[in-house]
Amino acid sequence: MNLIIKKNIHLENPDTRSFLADSFHTDTHEKLPLVIFVHGYKGYKDWGAWNIMAEKFAEAGFFFVKFNYSHNGTTVEDPVNFPDLEAFGNNNYSKELSDLGVVIDYFTEDPHVDAQRIVLIGHSRGGGISIIKTFEDERINGLITLASVDTLDRFPTGEALEKWKENGVYYALNGRTKQEMPHYYQFYENYQQNIHRFDVEMAAEMAKAHMLIIHGTEDEAVEVKQAEHLHILHPNSELFLIENGNHTFGAKEPWIEKDLPEDLNIVVKKCIDFIKIKMI
Repeated sequence: MNLIIKKNIHLENPDTRSFLADSFHTDTHEKLPLVIFVHGYKGYKDWGAWNIMAEKFAEAGFFFVKFNYSHNGTTVEDPVNFPDLEAFGNNNYSKELSDLGVVIDYFTEDPHVDAQRIVLIGHSRGGGISIIKTFEDERINGLITLASVDTLDRFPTGEALEKWKENGVYYALNGRTKQEMPHYYQFYENYQQNIHRFDVEMAAEMAKAHMLIIHGTEDEAVEVKQAEHLHILHPNSELFLIENGNHTFGAKEPWIEKDLPEDLNIVVKKCIDFIKIKMI
């Protein structure tokens, strides 16, 4: 089976800035369902085992896309590190939703894509973004969340919030790179200005797409009760728990194995089966 892999495709977003995407699909004349992977906080398209995951989806008959947000700290010159902390600090949910819209628009024009079958797979914070985009964009008819948050209101509170406003910035340590990652106060202001748009609970209730919610029971970053909450909000959704699974389903950076970790392999198989049953 021949895979066609295109890495570091330049996408232009006049509302943010240029960023990169990858596409994976088989060499076929058929039009394939479009599956877009949306990374989370401190994530990027080439993290860990995401490339192996992409190949699995392509081999299963999907046109799989993953991308870097324009302001996730990577650059078009260096898509696998965080050289642009200024951009990271100026990221916000409006920019992420805008970038995702550009990705959808760009790849639905690809001759290998069936624009009537679009699935978003969002990991962690990318799950929250994917839920909102699915509610906003009626072209999306499949939604899968992996270790997703059930709210985007994940900001400092009380005295810490006041200090953030006063200083204009707070820093979060990246445990892997040891970088102090800035968050400028504009992030919170953008959230407050769009608080109804960024309501993940409402979007989950109202989204019309087929929905699969996957979560590890030992997720150290996002509690499993958030997945259970999303399942309650979207009663026609399916909840699939990975017993003892962590936030990245066993993957880590760097991932030097040739195969997926066991838990992530289970996740990918479940996602593929779900899409084939619901959408093909």
